[in-house]
Amino acid sequence: MSAAEQNQPEITEVREAHRFDVKRLEDWCRAHVEGFSGDLEVRQFEGGQSNPTFLLTSGGKRYVMRKKPPGKLLASAHQVDREYRVMKALGPTDVPVPHMYALCEDDDVIGTAFYVMEYLEGRVFADQTMPGSSEEERRAVYANLAENLAKLHAVDYEAVGLSDFGRPGNYFERQIGRWIKQYRGAQTDDIPSMEQLIDWLPQNIPDEPSVTIAHGDYRLGNVMFHPTEPRMIAVLDWELCTIGHPLADVAYTCMFDLMAVSATAAPIDRSATPGIPTVEEYVADYCRQAGRDGIEDLNFYLAFSMFRLASISQGVYKRGLDGNASSERAKTMGDACRHLADKAWEIAQSS
Repeated sequence: MSAAEQNQPEITEVREAHRFDVKRLEDWCRAHVEGFSGDLEVRQFEGGQSNPTFLLTSGGKRYVMRKKPPGKLLASAHQVDREYRVMKALGPTDVPVPHMYALCEDDDVIGTAFYVMEYLEGRVFADQTMPGSSEEERRAVYANLAENLAKLHAVDYEAVGLSDFGRPGNYFERQIGRWIKQYRGAQTDDIPSMEQLIDWLPQNIPDEPSVTIAHGDYRLGNVMFHPTEPRMIAVLDWELCTIGHPLADVAYTCMFDLMAVSATAAPIDRSATPGIPTVEEYVADYCRQAGRDGIEDLNFYLAFSMFRLASISQGVYKRGLDGNASSERAKTMGDACRHLADKAWEIAQSS
């Protein structure tokens, strides 16, 4: 298998828990999706732990659909309408996003809200070490990752119609409260490091007043690159986006892609994967693009990012136990929350 083939999304038959009336979706698409015609075929992208994602093929054209998962959902989660709205708003900017066709908030069509967007041909590097890539390509891809994050943070959110997309200010206070609530709603075990973080984080929020669009899940596996060039063509998976703090995005990328402190990632052997920047190099690259002198209190932002991902991982695991997850892999996430929380608390203590 070539490196390009390895970086193509895995597509499967629609999972039993996510099946819906294809004919009703086809009828809706004919009425609302520009240029839609022909008989509809539906398959599912593997992954997309939060919002199930589907490949729609009709009349020789391909589209992508994102929908809410079935079952009882945690409050404020799986808001596909927010994903649609932010990508629609960013369409005219220099942030690469797919074209948005239409949003459906009528649960009677397929059982949940969903939207249809452009299908793009490109590469998604699910493995942050980019197996099969050269040192030069790795370096260029990560530089482009930092560049496009800085572009996102430079967008005037009021000018693109997102002034009411979130509450400016007190981002970390609100986020910490939200993820404590989400964790409690999905909790299955007692994890001491989570309890320590729940106490420590609210008391150690830095005094840094920046306010921008914050993607919330910005990492290599959530962006798409050109089929052959180290050039990003789309930022994806905007479910956690809000008006927030740019340094939360920076720390999240560092945690997930450069430190490999995630739910499933293996430690990075940089001697075997030359070209992947260190945390310090990536932060410096971002700061150059964003016009910043540097980032103080990086350990707080890293600990917060790990805590938040721990809470998300617990939610995925709980949906797996309940049979509502988007992938069978969800049931393997049982230890992820504990692992992330332990690492976050270790970093918090070194602040």
